[in-house]
Amino acid sequence: MLSRIQFAANISFHILFPTINIALCWVLLFFKVRFNQTQDESWLRVYRFWVRIFALTFGIGVVSGITMSFQFGTNWPGYMATVGNIAGPLLGYEVMTAFFLEASFLSIMLFGMDRVSNRVHTIATVLVSFGTTLSAFWILSLNSWMHTPAGFEMIDGVAHVTSWLEVIFNPSMPYRFMHMLLASGLTTAFLISGISAYRLLKGDNKKSVKQALNFSVILAAVLIPIQIFVGDLHGLNTFKNQPAKVAAMEGAWDTETHVPLLLFALPNEQKRENSFEVKVPNMASIILTHDSAGEVKGLNDFVDKHPPVAPVFFSFRIMIGIGVLMLIFSWLATYQYVIKKRYPPWLLKTGIAMTFSGWLATLAGWYVTEIGRQPFLVTGILRTKDAVTTTPPENIAMSLTLYLVIYGFLLIAYIRTLFVMANRAVVLEKSNASLTETGSSVEPNIPLADEGEK
Repeated sequence: MLSRIQFAANISFHILFPTINIALCWVLLFFKVRFNQTQDESWLRVYRFWVRIFALTFGIGVVSGITMSFQFGTNWPGYMATVGNIAGPLLGYEVMTAFFLEASFLSIMLFGMDRVSNRVHTIATVLVSFGTTLSAFWILSLNSWMHTPAGFEMIDGVAHVTSWLEVIFNPSMPYRFMHMLLASGLTTAFLISGISAYRLLKGDNKKSVKQALNFSVILAAVLIPIQIFVGDLHGLNTFKNQPAKVAAMEGAWDTETHVPLLLFALPNEQKRENSFEVKVPNMASIILTHDSAGEVKGLNDFVDKHPPVAPVFFSFRIMIGIGVLMLIFSWLATYQYVIKKRYPPWLLKTGIAMTFSGWLATLAGWYVTEIGRQPFLVTGILRTKDAVTTTPPENIAMSLTLYLVIYGFLLIAYIRTLFVMANRAVVLEKSNASLTETGSSVEPNIPLADEGEK
């Protein structure tokens, strides 16, 4: 159990940073291209501010990823012994392709703007963006294979590849990959909108801050409907390939037709029923089978092969709930931008409160995914209990404590640093107000027009 908690803590911390950077690097490329097209210095200011945040996020993500990879051997020796022929090469492909691009061109992207030509710097940004996405591709390919394994055969208890194409593009991989890319886009959009709203409320009214905020709310408003569509496709794929996980997500104990959608319930695994339910009749059948009379398998069909119900059930609803709030905020903010041409202070404060909403939704989604795979580490092949280390619990407890302390410190330091950087930008803007932009006080509403700006 301690090994599971330790790995969960590590991956929960690590995933926060790639979730930002997978999309942030492409957003930076957009800012750079807009500057190249318009020669508007405000786009360059946006780029320079956010590339520093990218660098900070990238550094923590790489370090936490390395420590996480160590645990395949220290905490899960049975995993590599059984499926190392598949996991090892996929992790190696990430190093040889994605890390190569990032290591080769990251320094040019971060420090070369004034040292190389604009074209070379832009190309470096493209390659770092591609490398970051490629890294996600390989990791999600391996993770998806663990959920829907394909392209292999078992010989003497060890997995051997029969088709790398089937391994890489296993049944859930396309849906999981797109779902994660969109989650990253939304996480980045809300991070940018939250920090930009904070700067506006602090009196930093320059054009570049407004451009970043306007871009981020439109990006979120566009991505959320796409994410809902892809999420539905992902859910249908999971319904086909991992019905026990879907049964836990829906809180469905018995195989039935006309299955209701449970908005809220209290699953009771001992009695194998829900103690309390708030439901919409037939809706789960409609969503999962596109037929009000569609059959949904219940947990009782998977007596010793289904995950713990409550964590999956509630995590799924937390993810959906946060997604609904993100949808409402982004569409309200887009309405204010397009129609009203101004952001009221209450909306900016809401944006600040939702700065890290993408993190929360992503974590909840990953808990649904990973806890929902239990009791298997690799579905149908390797049970979690058969892969865990035999290291004495007291040793794991010591390392777990250190991880929690260090990761807690790093997370607090990271969040604080973001707002320190935002405050420094505000102070710098106010000190240079007479030379660059007009106004240093916040109006009752923040206008989006840039009267008087140079």
